[in-house]
Amino acid sequence: MSSSSSSAPLLYACVAHGTTILSEYSLSGTASANASSLASLILPKISHTSAQKLTYTHGQHNIHYIANASSQSIPSGLTFLVISTALVGRKLPFGYLLEIQRLFTSKYPASTIADAPPYGCAEFNSTLAATMRQFEAGGENEDVVAKAQREIESARGIMTENIERVLERGERIDLLVDKTAGLQSGAMEFRVRSRGLRRRMWWKNTKLMILLVFVVIFLVYLFVGMGCGLPGLSYSSCCWGW
Repeated sequence: MSSSSSSAPLLYACVAHGTTILSEYSLSGTASANASSLASLILPKISHTSAQKLTYTHGQHNIHYIANASSQSIPSGLTFLVISTALVGRKLPFGYLLEIQRLFTSKYPASTIADAPPYGCAEFNSTLAATMRQFEAGGENEDVVAKAQREIESARGIMTENIERVLERGERIDLLVDKTAGLQSGAMEFRVRSRGLRRRMWWKNTKLMILLVFVVIFLVYLFVGMGCGLPGLSYSSCCWGW
């Protein structure tokens, strides 16, 4: 069993409401066990503010998911996730996810999903397994696979990111959130200090201008006094001398 799982392109799949896994299927074997543990790491990092398709890379595995935007009926949003080997590419995994998304949403109404407990849709596990076998068989289900692949080729916005960077960024974001209040108060103090500094600079410049005016007046007085012979002579006395 272990050898079959190591050669299979798709190792693990699940459907989750927020971080609550509603249904999952995993091949037997060490590779699949390692793959399933990655789901618990990535589900809390998935945003449901808008619909998105994303691929994370982690060693020899790729984690692909389709996330639906949250709504009033499904506040935490739905995630359709599959983990594959790194060599399989993205057409097959996302084709599988699109089919799983279609089957799941057609079977379960939104009201059922929102209140479902962990593994509350466990009867869907067999559908995850059967659909995985269909997509891995390829030729036996050519119509389904071809249709899903055409949808993938026309889709946009599938990004790839390394899971370690995501986890690291999450830790940095948590630190930044913790420091937000301090930064805001620091910004207010900076504005107050800036206003005080501008005021002091204005007075300093004003005093400098006044001093400069007095210096100019003194130099004019000194120049006129020296021209008249004695600095103490008035302007009229100076004119008599001329």
